[in-house]
Amino acid sequence: MRWKGRRQSTNIEDRRNSGRGGLGPISFPRMGTSGRGVPGGKVALSGGSVLTILVIMALVWALGGNPLSVLTSTGTNIGTTTQGTRGLDPNAGDGTTDEFLATVLADTEQVWADLFAQAGRNYRPTTLVLFRGQTSSGCGFASAAIGPFYCPADEKIYIDLDFYDQLTRELGAPGDFAQAYVLAHEVGHHVQHLLGTTDQVHTANGRVPETEYNDLSVRLELQADFLAGVWAHHAQERWNILEPGDIEEAMNAAAAVGDDRLQKRSQGYAVPDSFTHGSSAQRVRWFRKGFESGDLGSGDTFSAGDL
Repeated sequence: MRWKGRRQSTNIEDRRNSGRGGLGPISFPRMGTSGRGVPGGKVALSGGSVLTILVIMALVWALGGNPLSVLTSTGTNIGTTTQGTRGLDPNAGDGTTDEFLATVLADTEQVWADLFAQAGRNYRPTTLVLFRGQTSSGCGFASAAIGPFYCPADEKIYIDLDFYDQLTRELGAPGDFAQAYVLAHEVGHHVQHLLGTTDQVHTANGRVPETEYNDLSVRLELQADFLAGVWAHHAQERWNILEPGDIEEAMNAAAAVGDDRLQKRSQGYAVPDSFTHGSSAQRVRWFRKGFESGDLGSGDTFSAGDL
């Protein structure tokens, strides 16, 4: 990925030397989690409200309007979190990886600010929290073992950079664009939060059967994969970021963290009804769809019959 020489985001909180380290309700699954990124919980939908909203969005888009204007941002419940160094701590880690992530984050800020502006809205950037081992977040205190996650309560993304080593060594998904995909996926969850989609899904928690809840969770995750692809599409148009093999790196990473592959690695077989993030094929399909179209109107995973 071509990334040097561009702006680096300052929306970074470096906790790697703070002695604390988080977990949130929307996470990137790690090997051994059986594909479930939500600790002791799940996502559910109430009364078909998300489907209704997304159908309206599709209609507005088809009529030439701005689908983002259909949704309104929801209030934020900011939790107490551990404070670290604002911006990158030069003594905390690998300078190249840090600068790379700061650049990718800045790219997401620009792309989503532009797309929101086209819909007459302002984009509120997320903050990337870098930590080691464990940390506190607006979504509670937890271990890095769950993998990267986005916490809607404090609108922050939490990443222990050791995950990227595992992505390469254990899951067989190396490459800088694989790392960019992971971050862009979590930023996709932030976009869903700003649009109100995440809250709509979470209101169904406990109100529908577990299998239906899991299905909604999968659709939320696949939409975040789609949004990561949309970012890649527009970043390529704007900065010509892609080098040969980059898209393959992202799709390889998407496949590596599919529920079916993770479950087969951890227990020898897959249980589709328990999926919460989507199969490898589904994750690759929706990322590719976002990348090839760059069209937000093509990302309605909630009404899609064939995921």
